[in-house]
Amino acid sequence: MGSQALQILRQGVWASLTGGWYVDPHQSTFSNCFHLYLWIFLLAFPFLLPFSPPNSKHLVVAGVYCAVVAAFFTVIKAVNFRLHAMFDLGEIVEKRQASLITDAPRLEEGDDGSGGHDGNQHGYWWRFPNPNGILFFYLLLLLALANGDPNQSNQSHVFQTNEPLDISLHIPVNVALFIYFLIRMMFDLNPPLCLQFDLDHESLHESHENTLMIEEKAKPKQYYRFWVLPGKWLRVRYDRLALLALLDRNRSVGENVFAVVLASMVAFLGFLLLLEGFFRDIWVFQFCLVIASCQYSLLKSVQPDAASPMHGHNWVIVYSRPVYFCLCCALIWVLDLTGRSGHLQPFSLYGVTFFSAHFLLCARDVLIVFALCFPVIFLFGLLPQVNTFLMCLLEQVDMHIFGGTATTSPLSSLYSLLRSVLVASLLYGFCLGAINAPWEHPHVPVLFSVFCGLLLALSYHLSRQSSDPVILWSVYLYSLVLHGIPKPLYFFPPLEIKDPLPGKLRDSVIFHSDLVMCPLMAVITFAISASTVFIALQPALSYILYMVAGVVGFLTHYLLPQLRKQLPWFCLAHPVLRSREYSQFEVRDAAQLMWFEKLYAWLQCVEKYVIYPAVVLNSLTTEAHGRALFISLAGMKLLRSSFCAPSLQYVTLSFTALFFLFDYPHFSETFLLDYFFMSILFSKLWDLLYKLRFVLTYIAPWQITWGSAFHAFAQPFAVPHSAMLFVQAVFSALFSTPLNPVLGSAVFVTSYTRPVKFWERDYNTKRVDHSNTRLATQLDRNPGADDNNLNSIFYEHLTRSLQHSLCGDLLLGRWGNYTTGDCFILASDYLNALVHVIEIGNGLVTFQLRGLEFRGTYCQQREVEAITEGVEEDEGCCCCEPGHLPHMLSFNAAFGQRWLAWEVAATKYVLEGYSISDNNAASMLQVFDLRKILITYYVKSIIFYVSRSPKLEEWLANETVQEALRPCLGPAYVDSDPTFNLNIDEDYDHRASGVTPTAFCMVYLDWIQYCNSRRPTVSVPSHVTDSERDSPLITLCFGLCILGRRALGTASHSMSASLEPFLYGLHALFKGDFRITSPRDEWVFADMDLLNRVVAPGVRMSLKLHQDHFTSPDEYEDPVVLYDAITANEEKMLISHEGDPVWRSAILANMPSLLALRHVMDDGSDEYKIIMLNKRFLSFRVIKVNRECVRGLWAGQQQELVFLRNRNPERGSIQNAKQALRNMINSSCDQPIGYPIYVSPLTTSYAGGHTQLRSVWGGPVSPHNIYTWLQKGCGAGCNSGGNIEDSDCGGGSTSISNNPAAHTTQSTPASSLPLPQPHFTSIHPPMGKPRTPPLTTASDVHCLTAASYYNNVNTVSMLITQPWNSLCNDCVL
Repeated sequence: MGSQALQILRQGVWASLTGGWYVDPHQSTFSNCFHLYLWIFLLAFPFLLPFSPPNSKHLVVAGVYCAVVAAFFTVIKAVNFRLHAMFDLGEIVEKRQASLITDAPRLEEGDDGSGGHDGNQHGYWWRFPNPNGILFFYLLLLLALANGDPNQSNQSHVFQTNEPLDISLHIPVNVALFIYFLIRMMFDLNPPLCLQFDLDHESLHESHENTLMIEEKAKPKQYYRFWVLPGKWLRVRYDRLALLALLDRNRSVGENVFAVVLASMVAFLGFLLLLEGFFRDIWVFQFCLVIASCQYSLLKSVQPDAASPMHGHNWVIVYSRPVYFCLCCALIWVLDLTGRSGHLQPFSLYGVTFFSAHFLLCARDVLIVFALCFPVIFLFGLLPQVNTFLMCLLEQVDMHIFGGTATTSPLSSLYSLLRSVLVASLLYGFCLGAINAPWEHPHVPVLFSVFCGLLLALSYHLSRQSSDPVILWSVYLYSLVLHGIPKPLYFFPPLEIKDPLPGKLRDSVIFHSDLVMCPLMAVITFAISASTVFIALQPALSYILYMVAGVVGFLTHYLLPQLRKQLPWFCLAHPVLRSREYSQFEVRDAAQLMWFEKLYAWLQCVEKYVIYPAVVLNSLTTEAHGRALFISLAGMKLLRSSFCAPSLQYVTLSFTALFFLFDYPHFSETFLLDYFFMSILFSKLWDLLYKLRFVLTYIAPWQITWGSAFHAFAQPFAVPHSAMLFVQAVFSALFSTPLNPVLGSAVFVTSYTRPVKFWERDYNTKRVDHSNTRLATQLDRNPGADDNNLNSIFYEHLTRSLQHSLCGDLLLGRWGNYTTGDCFILASDYLNALVHVIEIGNGLVTFQLRGLEFRGTYCQQREVEAITEGVEEDEGCCCCEPGHLPHMLSFNAAFGQRWLAWEVAATKYVLEGYSISDNNAASMLQVFDLRKILITYYVKSIIFYVSRSPKLEEWLANETVQEALRPCLGPAYVDSDPTFNLNIDEDYDHRASGVTPTAFCMVYLDWIQYCNSRRPTVSVPSHVTDSERDSPLITLCFGLCILGRRALGTASHSMSASLEPFLYGLHALFKGDFRITSPRDEWVFADMDLLNRVVAPGVRMSLKLHQDHFTSPDEYEDPVVLYDAITANEEKMLISHEGDPVWRSAILANMPSLLALRHVMDDGSDEYKIIMLNKRFLSFRVIKVNRECVRGLWAGQQQELVFLRNRNPERGSIQNAKQALRNMINSSCDQPIGYPIYVSPLTTSYAGGHTQLRSVWGGPVSPHNIYTWLQKGCGAGCNSGGNIEDSDCGGGSTSISNNPAAHTTQSTPASSLPLPQPHFTSIHPPMGKPRTPPLTTASDVHCLTAASYYNNVNTVSMLITQPWNSLCNDCVL
């Protein structure tokens, strides 16, 4: 513990203060000396230059300093890059080991170079093998002349040369050793020196031992050739690890050039501020310290940094300090220049003057203090790495200024901001022209009405677009398919199992609907604005609109969600508005559409498309004489926000109206600007409220759980710092930074700003199966056999189900109120997943799912119990139990629910999923009779697949097969393989001690004849089905059955009579590991389909039949029933190993049933389980978690594991805390910080694919649907015999009746899905990548790849008949 604390102090605290320099006792003396002198040079060099020369020479001095630093960094980076290139591609020369230290002869008095020393002195000679390096060595010695003292004789070393010069220097010991080790470790230059000690004999002996020890450690076994010039090279005995400890590696030339440029910019801008006189006294030294730390971090950075999001070396964090320093210095210089010039025109807003000279100079001073605090800022990790900072900055600007949504990557944030700026620029031009146009009092200029129409239409269109540009690219690819442009073959991968989801999401794309809705909205808005209704009805219309917006918002987003909660207002024990599934013990169907869900959807629709646009247009018309830029930005932001997230708009609007119209009207600028700035302020206030709730809930003394001794120690010390905690909460809310508990304790600190997505890395779970592992690994160790890897597919399927229904369910209010960044936990019997809602658009939601372990830790189980148990039975009130009122909570229950960081949003949320049942195979095959039944079904399944194969005639005519099976026709043929056993083989002949064809026919002849009679086409000669033993079909079946059982015995190591070997062999055959070792079975290689299509599926089908045997033991005695059962299992079930890629494809394609045999090796257990999956509707509890609680705990785990290096698996920060669900939240972090078994990609759900929502709002309004509606209407009107109901439908193939009873399911029924054909692995598991449909994600192609469109489509006309559908029908306008 003490060594770890010292390591954190050295590599964490001290290195963060200095920029990366610290003394590492585990590194060599040369490395530490090099780092020290390098740091001193960077710190002291600015002091060697004049700070206050004449003004005309400011730039010259700064340029000289910049040039020296650039040259210095260029040399270091070039040498470092060349050395790494030498290690990568250089030649390694082995050298014979020899002693590098030899006893030199005693120096007698009068010898050359003795210097008059005593003849009893001892010396050690280092022979110099390369005379070309002598000059280089002498030049290095000159560096030490300044420290030499010729009068020293006792505490000095005398360096003498033998040839060709005779120079005697008195050099201090530390300088001599530094120069010596510099040469010895970097190059193979043995100095021709005689090291003489003017010490006594005891000191001489001690020095001799130390020298031997040092030299023996440094003795190299090989060296590299470092080419200096063509034909000239030096021997380098340095290794790669030592070089990495010395300097950071830049892998490309561009990185080295960028580092040199950054170092030069730091030097130039920093010295320019010094010359300008911004720093005095001690602050000059502090600023030079900041400059040195920024430059030093480019050579040897802090690893890991306090703001690093990943373990190991982070090459991005290297550039953080210099980039921030350059930005800060540039802003200081610009603000000073602008403030002193006075050319910038200031403006006043809410009584505050912006961009005045005083304002700019104050901002400059703040930045100066900020720059001086760089060491402390980077110590606490308050600034993120550069790409994260760029993403956060662009995201915050787009969200708060332009009304955008959250982004998913730096590219996404840049794309979203550029898109918003482009639209704002277009709107600004129209607004400026409209404001400058002449206004007549009762009329509105036409240009202003045009501006209003464009503002509403473009804001509506932007609100319906995802921030990810990949979607736009995928639409372009789809347009290429429509126009018949050929693509590369790899663009259309064949699919083994058809995935229904891409087609559903394709029907949800919104662009065709916007082609109709945007012009329609623009025209309607133009007409309303030009009608002067907003001028004629003032001021009553404004008050009416504000009141209507407040009342509708209160009813929609407060009253209805509270009545639908599990515990309304934390007082009632049951929801007032209950779903139909609420009282069901087990859900058997999809969720039913209720009347209050329809009401909620329609109220949202009216609110988004009628009320808030009217409020904004009213303010635009009445206050159009203000600033054009502010009007354009405010109108665009408010409209986009009302379209995307209207749940909190009514609070902001009501407060703005009350505050600026009644309380403080003299502070108001215009209502539009007031509403704009209040929306920004309220977003920060909501964050502050959530942070304070999290802190108070987490540190409440009556429910805090101390996970370690440090927690108990920190709890009382956190109380006096409550004021500081509040200041930190305000700061973190202002800059959108998490407030994380230190080591999980009651002490909170502010972390660096993060985007809504939170995690910088795009970490996704990579499933291990046969497609991405080597064949030898699959057969021997099988790394993908652990439960977590195999169970991750169920979370992937859950992600698919959410992708289909999440957006529609949110719009129906099934998860309660929601906003960007909210976190929910889905809990069921075995599935526990955290859903992070990242982006919310108008009809789309981007989310990420994080699945937890099925069998979690003790702490996880305690928290799962806390969120699944009810509190209705609690009757406590303080210390007694008086009971409670009917349908009400007790006092203790109500009080406890208010002190939780989570709440139950729904108890019966229905999703499609799989019920999982696992049976222990050992218990099902324990006795011999059960194993005999399995072997019998194994043989019958082989016979079934032989008779069903279309290649049966070819096999019967194959000469190789006939020749190999000819011995079986003999009357006395007996297969006496040790595999066969009387206890498990029903056709075992105990008299012959083996399996004979006669015994085989006695047992299986009737089954063979029946299977052959059920063949679709019988072209086999009639003698095939005879009962004679020489029938070709019977002989083939006998040979294959013998082969299959022998393969099972081989896999069981010929120990089938024992249970464990039998299970091992059965599992080996189940996954396709057939090892043909007997020469009598090699005939099967004549056609590998005999194994792939007969024996392999026979093993798997026998396991399913054995499962069914327990429910109906005697039913399968009838051949008809058995044959029909096998046929039905083939059609409706996939039986495969879980490592086969087809297993994942079948689950994602919603296969009704699946079966697998799993070998579980976990925590010392070694058992086999039969996994049975059945698709059904699952019921989940939806838990809404305080999003700031999740962000704070995630940030705390990252800081603790990455920066503080806490490796304790039982650390206090992951112990259970029921009030905050600490263990479940921390377990969901990205690996290796957390340990989720599945993390989905960023996945986008569209509302257009939700059947129930479309039944409420109707079909989409697209050009094709309008054409179809008109065509049907005209056809019905012209044809007297036409069906009136068809013409009333008006939606073609995409129209949906408004009858909710006909559309109550939220997904396609299982019976209508294309069922995959069973796929059987071959003898060699596939090595290539699986041909499986990729999961449609926001970071991928969102299921809009041309492959999903081009599949099963032959002509362009067929594609046109399948139009795109919008997310929701906006025809209410």
